Amino acid sequence: MTKRRDFIKKSVLGTAGITIGGMGLSSGSYSSVSGANDRINVAVIGIGGRGGEHITHLCSLKDNRNVRVITLCDVDEKFFDQRAKAVLEKSGVKPSVEWDMRKVFDNPEVHAVSFGTPNHWHALGTIWACQAGKHVYVEKPCSHNIVEGRKMIEASRKYNVRVQVGFQNRSGYNLNEAIKFIHDGGIGDVYMARGLCIKPRDSFGIARDSTPPETLHYDMWLGPAPWRRYNEKRAHYNWHWFWDTGNGDTGNQGPHEFDVARWGMSKNEHPVSVYSTGGIYGIDPKECAQETPNTQTTVLKYKDGKIIEFETRGRYSNDESSIGIRIGNIFYGTEGYLELYGESASPWKAFRKREKVPFAGSKENKSTEPFDPTFRAAPGGAEHWANFLDAIRSGKDETLTCDIIEGHYSTALPHLANISYRLGRELKFMGEYEKFANDPEADAMLTRFYRKPYVVPDEV
Repeated sequence: MTKRRDFIKKSVLGTAGITIGGMGLSSGSYSSVSGANDRINVAVIGIGGRGGEHITHLCSLKDNRNVRVITLCDVDEKFFDQRAKAVLEKSGVKPSVEWDMRKVFDNPEVHAVSFGTPNHWHALGTIWACQAGKHVYVEKPCSHNIVEGRKMIEASRKYNVRVQVGFQNRSGYNLNEAIKFIHDGGIGDVYMARGLCIKPRDSFGIARDSTPPETLHYDMWLGPAPWRRYNEKRAHYNWHWFWDTGNGDTGNQGPHEFDVARWGMSKNEHPVSVYSTGGIYGIDPKECAQETPNTQTTVLKYKDGKIIEFETRGRYSNDESSIGIRIGNIFYGTEGYLELYGESASPWKAFRKREKVPFAGSKENKSTEPFDPTFRAAPGGAEHWANFLDAIRSGKDETLTCDIIEGHYSTALPHLANISYRLGRELKFMGEYEKFANDPEADAMLTRFYRKPYVVPDEV
């Protein structure tokens, strides 16, 4: 236990430039991108949904950051033609296509991979990529459970590769401006942050188990998840709403807002308690196969008593705040409060005490300006990918705006919320051990059963 506690403490320090494990450069990673002007070749893995945006942003950086998308990978081959055509049109490069990510990792021409896969593949895919010496951009939540997140940190440090988590808000101008305002004491001492995910979603129905489409490599799609027969309602996108493959909206949209809340409150640690409750409302369970809640309220408390609240509302609902937040955060301080919208240009307003007129806030036409004057400009929306590529060239984890350690701490929050929800009770968490207090039932949910050969190893 002592060794685990010491490792976790050292890993936190990793954000300040201390790395753990092997320090040798892999021949498949940074050593083949040895100069600031050398081209970086990227593979996008998981191209059906969010991966399409990865392709768009990376291709937009082809000249700005000298990057090329040379390979596309997805377990469903139906996406190959459309996405390959998009890469060719946007960058002039015709990418190769693969359905098995392991072949991508074997390709010495690939320097980095960008994961847009379902959640249950994030950790194992990242670990395999690290072991192959590839740098990784991985979508949120970075893991499907808390143990996986810790293993991703270990793999990043052991193989000395950069792992960026897709909390792209951390690279946006307005949001950085708002967080700096909070950190500078703009609303006093912040004692609570509230995150919101107001996304009404209708029933997606129910279907009988059936045969997978010929284009889908179903065993590979399941990967680490338990075996079950194919069902079209559990596949593309709907995987979010099943515990084997997703984490519900609290673990889908929620990680962005949990990350902003933790960032704004400077909480580089785990909370000490969590309570989450809710359910599935407005949808007949006989007519929809969904497992995860569409309505969920979570309260996380830190050792100093400060609080993060989060609310998922998946049915009809009002907005909140004077700027009509549906996705975003509200910070409460001893001298006022700050409202921050979580989409588009992330507008924000700060209010002093009981005053109804904001005394500070975002300005128009600033969303495309670099917050940090040392940050080189990138096309709108691609800033987070640009930061990832810059970090590959720097060879330094601290160059990343969302290193895997930051991603792990923020991803752990919705995981803790979902464990509390599923067990139906408040839980006490010992962050330095990443274990619950005298609670074997809860501890069992920190990891999962892995189906061979898709196993997240104890030793990465």
